[in-house]
Amino acid sequence: MANLRTAMDAAFWDFNVASPQSLDGSAKLVPGDPAPPDGAVASRALRFQQLSFLRNGFPLGIIPSYSPTPRKELGSFSLQSLLLRPATANWWLGVVGQFRPKKLIDSIKAEISSVDEWELSALKDVAKHFLDKSLYSLGVCSQLSLSPSSSVLIGTEQLGEKERRRHKLMLFHKLPNHDITMEAAWPGLFLDHNGRYWDVPESISLDLLSLVSESGFRYRFGIHKNGGHPHTSDATNAEPPSALKPGLCAKAAFSYEKSKDFWRQKETKEDVIVKTEKGSFWRPSYDLRLREPHSAVSAIIGGICTAWLWNPEFPLAVEPREGGIFPVASAKRGPFSADLFGSVCYTFQHGNFRKKYGDLTRIDARLDISSASALAQRVFNVLSGSSGSSFPRPSSSPRVNLIFQQQIH
Repeated sequence: MANLRTAMDAAFWDFNVASPQSLDGSAKLVPGDPAPPDGAVASRALRFQQLSFLRNGFPLGIIPSYSPTPRKELGSFSLQSLLLRPATANWWLGVVGQFRPKKLIDSIKAEISSVDEWELSALKDVAKHFLDKSLYSLGVCSQLSLSPSSSVLIGTEQLGEKERRRHKLMLFHKLPNHDITMEAAWPGLFLDHNGRYWDVPESISLDLLSLVSESGFRYRFGIHKNGGHPHTSDATNAEPPSALKPGLCAKAAFSYEKSKDFWRQKETKEDVIVKTEKGSFWRPSYDLRLREPHSAVSAIIGGICTAWLWNPEFPLAVEPREGGIFPVASAKRGPFSADLFGSVCYTFQHGNFRKKYGDLTRIDARLDISSASALAQRVFNVLSGSSGSSFPRPSSSPRVNLIFQQQIH
């Protein structure tokens, strides 16, 4: 059921998707955009925690990584390493370094090919290329447990190709039946449905999320503030998404989810005990969520409403004139909106995912409707023969996700 809940979570400002454009390995999805494929959802484990685990399997703890950057001369290949990782019972600190060798290699090659005679000055020119700041990136992250139910996370990073540092502050608090999250970023990194990244100078959000009840009911409230004009390095003339422009917004959402098993093979104590000549051993599933073969259908339906408490007008088009750039048109978001969403998924799984190979075959087929109103408007335009908007909303089209998993080894 966790995958179905992305339909509601994608409407808020704290939905993380995997991204190579930051050292922590994640970016925020633009609120209101269609939920991404399951493989694009960021891991719950922080990048610092992932590197702490992966470094044990690589020489010197240096981990190769593929992370494209807008500056092509830097290349997509990079080397990452967890430089420091001190920790205590309720606190830890991680320092991550990244190095992009392509530009350095190309620069040294060009320098060597242009040198007629090797002198001390030539060696100094070659050494200067190692001091290029764009080759190196550094990130620092620390988490402190204030109590068994509260923690604070602080992070900052400086990418070599970026002029501005990125700062992040997160506060978590667990209640008996709710989770409270406060998050702030300067600037916030967002990813839209076209694959374009946006930097929002100031992004602050506060969310209250209920845990799923036995009946399947779930609700969520959130307040978010954007400050400053968002900008992107991918395209200079692109219009920023309206959800990222300055303003103060309140959102409320609810959902009801249900799952029905056609059949399910329940796991027993005997299933996880393997008897050999050397004795009995406990062999659980590699993933507890995949321990029971089954065939099931699940669905979720819900609604969301949005109210802009502070909703300034913003330029929709600009015209260059003497003395600067002046707006020639402006737009304003609607002060209130409401919509429905839903998803339905069929799952078939064979195997328990306990053996070393060939013990898991799984198929998931899911249909997502991000916006019922946008879909209805598009259907009406098609039936009436109206062209409607030349730029239909991305949420107006249902999305089908097909996932096939097969354990090989």
